[in-house]
Amino acid sequence: MTLLIKNGTIITLGENNRVLYDHSVLCDGELIKAIAPSKTFDGSYDKIIDAEGKVVMPGFINVHMHFYSTMARGFGKVAPSKDFNEVLQNLWWKLDKKLTLEDSYYSALIPLIDAVRHGTTTFIDHHASPFAVRGSLGRIADAVREVGLRASLCYEVSDRDGQVIADDGLKENADFIAQCKKDGDNQINGLFGLHASFTIGDRTMEKAAALGKELGVGFHVHAAEAKSDQEHCKKQHKLRVIERFNKFGILGPKTITAHCVHVNEHEMELLAETDTVVAHNPQSNMNNAVGVADLISLKKHGVLVGLGTDAMTTNMLEELRVALWAQHLSQANPSVGFSEVVEALFVNNPRIATRIFGLGLGELREGGAADVVIMDYDPPTPLMSGNCLGHLVFGISQSVVDTTVVGGRVLMENRQFKLDIDEPRVNARARELAAELWKRL
Repeated sequence: MTLLIKNGTIITLGENNRVLYDHSVLCDGELIKAIAPSKTFDGSYDKIIDAEGKVVMPGFINVHMHFYSTMARGFGKVAPSKDFNEVLQNLWWKLDKKLTLEDSYYSALIPLIDAVRHGTTTFIDHHASPFAVRGSLGRIADAVREVGLRASLCYEVSDRDGQVIADDGLKENADFIAQCKKDGDNQINGLFGLHASFTIGDRTMEKAAALGKELGVGFHVHAAEAKSDQEHCKKQHKLRVIERFNKFGILGPKTITAHCVHVNEHEMELLAETDTVVAHNPQSNMNNAVGVADLISLKKHGVLVGLGTDAMTTNMLEELRVALWAQHLSQANPSVGFSEVVEALFVNNPRIATRIFGLGLGELREGGAADVVIMDYDPPTPLMSGNCLGHLVFGISQSVVDTTVVGGRVLMENRQFKLDIDEPRVNARARELAAELWKRL
């Protein structure tokens, strides 16, 4: 299918961002075939979208997500928690134990549908359902394919529920990754999931590292989210968290260490030396009162930092703004953090996704993925390459996504879904499942 998007203001993003007027984007199948002056496109196309009065941009990427947390929305019977460990014990580690395979499927389907509305086209997710491990990643993959987005999935291996379940997690990751490699498509792939240093013993860590190396994939793990993770690691292993991961060979260019709120200078150096990714999740970190990652220092040390949401939202522009305010507040300086934050979403997230998916994501360019969003934004002040990031943070972020395209397929147009999904039925079934889950809790 050929798709021509015309008359919009094109913001290419990527490392060499350009703002193009009087240009059009031609998608041919899953890729962008051409970006050129509109007058050059006078042929016949399968579909034409008129983006006049709107901006045309690449789809957004979320490098750390938890689809499974969906069923917690509105659940109020949670004991008050004085710190992050109690948040885990009082809510998340009770909820994930009660999830069924059907819960996991609907927990993914709901935020994926919501993501279409917000122009988020690619996710890197981290799943947990300790008593419904086997087959869980396949059910989430079903939801991803049904909606038409892209996702990298993993199961969080942990020793907190015993060796049998830990071994199930190891096998679920390995089998899913092997299947993804066999399928060889650009929509679904896998990383090797680990929960966090403080819930994984040496035996399980060693087995995971060996399997990941054998499969040739990176890892997706929580790292130094709270001070307690560092304290546990130093007490039990005589190492800091990043040092321990490095000891086992977990770090590397395709590995994502989520959070890294409490890492020291030496750990930043290790992350940079191994070219390991850090996923920054400011809303979640502040919600859990664990602190704010120091993006200024991470960048100075050469660490590749991307932006995730940790399931707080599917709206990456919302997370972008919070990330900026958080840096201003934590650094006590309203003039720092802008470049680090916008670079995380608009430059680094595409780099990270391209490492994992192996195709050009997060940038409108010829030969890149035809993942495109069109947003209602007619700029009230001059919009050009040199100032468009300011428009993104303070203007476009407050606008509405009109159209979402993934791999050349139109998922939403004029704010109307083109998916073959009965959304009211999906929501109704999710409510039934959530009510049953809450009773089990």
